[in-house]
Amino acid sequence: MRIRPRRAALAALAALTLTAALAACGSGSGTSSSQGAQSTEGSAISAARCAENKAAGKITYLSGYQYQSSVSILEYIAASKLGYFKDLCLDVTLKPGTGDTAQNTELLASGQATVSPVSEQDVIQARANGIDITGVSSYSDAGLDVLMTNKDITDLKQLDGKVVGHKGYVPATVRAMMVKAGVKWGSLKLVKEGYDPSVLPRRQGGLVALTGFVSNEPNQLKASGHPVTVWKPVDYGVPSSLGAMAVNPAFAKAHPHAVEDVLRAALHAYDYCAASDQHTDKCVGYAADLSGPTYDKKLNKTIWKTETQVVKDNPTSGEPAGGLDTRNISKIVDMLHQFDVVPAAVTAGRAQKWFDGSYVKSLYAGGKLVWPAP
Repeated sequence: MRIRPRRAALAALAALTLTAALAACGSGSGTSSSQGAQSTEGSAISAARCAENKAAGKITYLSGYQYQSSVSILEYIAASKLGYFKDLCLDVTLKPGTGDTAQNTELLASGQATVSPVSEQDVIQARANGIDITGVSSYSDAGLDVLMTNKDITDLKQLDGKVVGHKGYVPATVRAMMVKAGVKWGSLKLVKEGYDPSVLPRRQGGLVALTGFVSNEPNQLKASGHPVTVWKPVDYGVPSSLGAMAVNPAFAKAHPHAVEDVLRAALHAYDYCAASDQHTDKCVGYAADLSGPTYDKKLNKTIWKTETQVVKDNPTSGEPAGGLDTRNISKIVDMLHQFDVVPAAVTAGRAQKWFDGSYVKSLYAGGKLVWPAP
């Protein structure tokens, strides 16, 4: 079994240049908002821990899809530009991913990337395929995958016998939602569509539904004057994740404090970017600077706003921001078994060992993110 790309559909966004493929933040050219002054190496960490983080060497952050303003991407860009990585003596290089999750997991396992956004489901599928990565963080038990329909569809059972479009496959979470809603799965005519969501309002080829991402296609269609109904798996109790991160296990074992502090800087930057419209604009501007003149700031701001609202509405249960919900991992395993995505040998207990929530737990005291670091 091979892991299928989960974010390639986002290629519909405005073209982003690859000429900025590497954007090192070790120079610390950003400004630390927490101090209101030019960032100074080691200003938010003890001398001993600073030396330890320096010894970890270069850390490569590989994004999920280019420098899109998604959670798990924008805050890492901001942590670089605001100088938070430098404040913690971390040498982090930003690198844009292509949207191919399988490629990201393989680069993580090989050590060519150190940390990267990988959904909990994809961590499980990667490990089931023998790809050695470790999940370390997640913002939400809800995901981005959704199903869109035109307004005349008021009940998912109306889809029986109809044409449903997808970007190469129907995500397991969307399929689980439809089955739960009583859709006769075998009656559907599943067709692969391109990356243009306007095929749905145009009802191209008799299309009545289309898979997408909650922060992307629905916002594009609304902006073009074609609002659609968005059906979310989370509303049907289907497990998923949003903003989940994974690391190279060998690096994490050798440099656990560096992993903690990468997450610390990102969570600190998340708070900054989400604090106000002004801060969001600034953070999206950082992403635009890395991407080039064709970057759609308005759409990307909407993506960030949409995804952070999903996080706010569906936080990881009983965990601080970024914490892992092991019960959600178990539910995902059950869902993957339902559709034979992973073998029976992948039990919930086994899958939970492929995640380590201790890094995030160490970042909080009294429910608040510890900044500066110890």
